[in-house]
Amino acid sequence: MTDSSTILHPIMLVGTGSDVGKSVLATALCRIFLQEGYRPAPFKAQNMALNSYATPDGLEIGRAQAVQAEACGVPCSTDMNPLLLKPNSEHTTQVVLNGRPIGNRSAYDYFRKEGRAELRTAVNAAFDRLSQLYNPIVMEGAGSVSEINLRDSDLVNMPMARHADADVILVADIDRGGVFASCYGSIMLQTPDDRKRIKGIIINKFRGDIRLFEEGRQMLEKICGVPVLGVVPVFNNIVIEEEDSVELERKAHSIAADKVNVAVVLLRHISNFTDFNTLERDERVNLFYTSNTADIEKADIIILPGTKATLDDLYELRRNGAAQAITRAHRNGTTIIGICGGYQMLGQTVKDPHAVEGSIPQLPGLGLLDTTTTMLPEKTTRQADFIFNGTPCKGYEIHQGTTTYSEGHPKAGQEADTIVCAKRCTGTYMHGFLDNPAVIEHFIAPLAKNRAAATHHTSIEEFKNRQYDLLADHVRKHVDIDKLIKIMHT
Repeated sequence: MTDSSTILHPIMLVGTGSDVGKSVLATALCRIFLQEGYRPAPFKAQNMALNSYATPDGLEIGRAQAVQAEACGVPCSTDMNPLLLKPNSEHTTQVVLNGRPIGNRSAYDYFRKEGRAELRTAVNAAFDRLSQLYNPIVMEGAGSVSEINLRDSDLVNMPMARHADADVILVADIDRGGVFASCYGSIMLQTPDDRKRIKGIIINKFRGDIRLFEEGRQMLEKICGVPVLGVVPVFNNIVIEEEDSVELERKAHSIAADKVNVAVVLLRHISNFTDFNTLERDERVNLFYTSNTADIEKADIIILPGTKATLDDLYELRRNGAAQAITRAHRNGTTIIGICGGYQMLGQTVKDPHAVEGSIPQLPGLGLLDTTTTMLPEKTTRQADFIFNGTPCKGYEIHQGTTTYSEGHPKAGQEADTIVCAKRCTGTYMHGFLDNPAVIEHFIAPLAKNRAAATHHTSIEEFKNRQYDLLADHVRKHVDIDKLIKIMHT
């Protein structure tokens, strides 16, 4: 155990590129510092992700920083991720500042130098507030640290490290190849002052016998002039939430005869796919992501997930035949569940009179629920409790639009209930809906008869804490934590 009364420098993990494992390693360090007796907190000045989370005070941050806050054992706040970018399309993104949307921007408008001072002031102020409450701050960069064409407009990498006076650790993905060139280039492309701030390297995603890389490690230290603090092997037995959806298509989508087959429709703008992690771990369930109409129709349960662009994805579902496959499957007895944007799609109509999402003013929904959704500029973000089959449950809402009952419904014109049910069809705005054992049992148990034994439901909190501890153990074995903390002392 280290002397946790000592104030440590902030530590920042930057990458040789995107998807090198910065977020997972930051999560590991958050848990390790907690175990060492410190009071750590995560910080990422700017995050680009469709996976987001509602803070206790009803504001929005990137899901990755909420996960890291869990690993730290502290409530999440917008100061941990003051700037969140949520792409609407390939060219535009919704900008969320301090938990609230401030408008949509094109990539060109966002990344040009003009107007950056206000955002820089905001993210620096968020860090300053956070650093008054926690020690140490575990910071995370974004993408590659060596994008020199963006240096003047950068808010999240080395300029943030300079403001925080952080010790910087470069993370490289050896599984991609080119680790020597990427590490050397990433360091040498920095300004002389920023180069001095980089205090170490962590090689991530190693496969095979680490002893075979010992000579390579020494060579890397020699050419880069900084120590290699660790070589972390790939792991497959620890479950940490993924930050983006790049891996979803790789998840198997073959039908399993002895399990309940759950198809999550793979939308182009899918968001908060972490809603299905608990269900995926259920031993009775075979969960897969697909947009293939044949696979959709073979499932026992079809889930329409959240989306950042309900109308655009609804249009695509109609164009590619998936909408028709879902309604056919429903007629043939399949259970349909819609969450957030997926819930909006299940109704009679989705309207966008204020062009909140784009140029599509209105589309017919799938018609499985007696509801109508109208998009509104204001966003709802809140954590919430709800009752399901008499059992208290928890979830959170992040959505734009309000949903009311349609004409012909006994409550026509009234705002729809938290959970709306029709025959074999359920819709809700509640993210985390399927993290609740009572909800899972309602949908899975009737279909699991004579297939697989019922599973014991570990609470989501207990499961996550076990994974954070396993991750910390894994990183401790392969990273010199004592040396890292010594760097942060000086």
